[in-house]
Amino acid sequence: MSKETSKINCPKCEEDLKEVPFEGVSVDTCPSCKGYWFEKGELRKAKDEKEKTLNWMDVDLWDSEEEFRISEESSLCPDCGLPLYEVNYGDSNIKVDVCNMCRGIWLDKGEFKKAVEYLQDKAGDKIMSEYAKTILEEMGEIITGPEPLDKEIEDLLTVLGLLKYRFAGKHPFLSRIINNLPKS
Repeated sequence: MSKETSKINCPKCEEDLKEVPFEGVSVDTCPSCKGYWFEKGELRKAKDEKEKTLNWMDVDLWDSEEEFRISEESSLCPDCGLPLYEVNYGDSNIKVDVCNMCRGIWLDKGEFKKAVEYLQDKAGDKIMSEYAKTILEEMGEIITGPEPLDKEIEDLLTVLGLLKYRFAGKHPFLSRIINNLPKS
């Protein structure tokens, strides 16, 4: 359904959604309950714009469809009109509503902020060995996607930069030695 040609209603309170700019993305919001409707790919783009150091961290909400539960409120997708499914955002306690057909995502008021905070905590908790695994995964995504090549390279460079800072924080003495080595 095109945003320009039809009105869509809030899946929670049935108000008409209004198109607004949000973290570099045009999304629909409910003026009454302050929830947000993200069409396919828009949540990732908004998250990447809000917190550039998290561009490499994405949550695949459709990874385990067996965990989908029809939302208790029987909310309907603003685009498709089909029932929304309630699913956890990653392994957090944040419940979001997703449409299995168009891959849209409904976030209630405050859930975007909680999702970004969850990803920040998750990135901060990664231990050094996990960074090596993530670097290999990001290198593989340069070839396989799912994002365009320039975005996948940007993701890899972000992880490498974070690893550098993490290493410097954990091993300041070694970091000073490395930084003082002659440059070629």
